[in-house]
Amino acid sequence: MAARRTRPRPRPPAALADEADDEFWGPEYPPVARSLLTSAVACFAKKGFEATTTRDIGTGAGLSTAALYVHFSSKEDALFAIMRIGHQRALEALGPPALRNDADRDPVTAVSDLVRGLVSWHARHPTVARVCQYELSALTPEHYREIAAVRKGITDVFRFAVSRGLAAGLFDADDVNRVVRVILSTGVDLVRWYRLDGIDSPEVLGEVYVKLALRMLGVR
Repeated sequence: MAARRTRPRPRPPAALADEADDEFWGPEYPPVARSLLTSAVACFAKKGFEATTTRDIGTGAGLSTAALYVHFSSKEDALFAIMRIGHQRALEALGPPALRNDADRDPVTAVSDLVRGLVSWHARHPTVARVCQYELSALTPEHYREIAAVRKGITDVFRFAVSRGLAAGLFDADDVNRVVRVILSTGVDLVRWYRLDGIDSPEVLGEVYVKLALRMLGVR
């Protein structure tokens, strides 16, 4: 009898190997589903959500067109999974909840750590983050509301730290919402141009953005 052949495990696109590995997606999904999500990220980043087909996603994972529907109810459902996990990972990069909500923590240290976490995470996962930022309009209203709540949570963490710094006289800013919006926008915008094989590591970039954020807040 001929030896039984096992189907090789699908491999994620090489460009995303360091961005969206099994650890990134977590244990919620089986290996095949994780490969499909990684392929979907690559396809959405390259072609956009609307132009991407289920065939594109399946082919990128080394699977059939129908493979997506075994694990996700639709292409949008796969996008929602990417958005949900991506935004949750970004929130986790800001530190544990107890630290993020510590009202006694030094505001300068708090803002520095938040910016460092936000920027370095987006630099480590630029393709995933780009999809998370640019494909929000493709979500269903229900899914959009869920992601918007996480995004608001991220904004609130920054607003809390900046507000405490202003109250303590450590920061100089006319409007909390405006300065937080600028800090977040600047930190997220790097996904347009940053490459993991560039001259600056995510850690180096994080430190650069910390200095910029503190200068915006009047810290010298």
